[in-house]
Amino acid sequence: MTVKPIPRFDVVTLFDDQFKSLVGLGVVGRALKRGDFELHTWNPRNFTEDLHRTVDDRPYGGGPGMVMLIEPLVKTLRAIQAHRGHSVPVVFLTPHAPLLKQQHVRNALSDWPTGCILICGRYEGVDQRFIDHYVDATFCLGDFVLSGGELAVACWIDTWVRLLPGVLNHSLSAFEESFENGLLDCPHYTRPEVFEENSVPGVLLSGNHAKIESWRKQASFLITKKFRPDLLSALALSQVQQSDKTPLNDSKAS
Repeated sequence: MTVKPIPRFDVVTLFDDQFKSLVGLGVVGRALKRGDFELHTWNPRNFTEDLHRTVDDRPYGGGPGMVMLIEPLVKTLRAIQAHRGHSVPVVFLTPHAPLLKQQHVRNALSDWPTGCILICGRYEGVDQRFIDHYVDATFCLGDFVLSGGELAVACWIDTWVRLLPGVLNHSLSAFEESFENGLLDCPHYTRPEVFEENSVPGVLLSGNHAKIESWRKQASFLITKKFRPDLLSALALSQVQQSDKTPLNDSKAS
């Protein structure tokens, strides 16, 4: 029987302690304690030679902010590769990249079973030469700017780890969520049945599983249409490309 490798994440960050706290809670934290994956942090300051452990400098051409130096990053990367003993993909979360999708993470889970190296950017950015020559994949979380890459990398790890077998309590949980079928997830309700005159939709109390499933599909479509119509356009295009069937519309959603 083939034993699946345990994925390992080597994170290059200037804030080791802060980063570990980001992934130490909830289902991901429990998965880490169980040994479902490994997490190691590497600080580029430990690979500098000057007294002040300098990892940044002013940008050529002028302008505000500082830029992360390439040399400490490359030294850190080479130390990680030497420690692991084999090459693994290097991932950088940056605005200058395609938007990260759930399928990207599923593909990474399949294609990179031993994990990857993740770079946490800081300041005004990272020397472009490092990105051009040492980074294998780049992704963007969204149209906004963070103070550093730690939050973005923590999101990547969280998304990856919760897809690992046994991490979530229910085996279907990871497959019945937003984006898995191209749509947002349907609304969810729990006790009490009535709160401040607001009731749970009656169909969810009916016990009729076929009607409940139909309601959830319709609700999923409607909430996607309201908040993310772009997903419907992408889904319709995908369906047209795969078959000659009519693209998704209101009548088909029910």
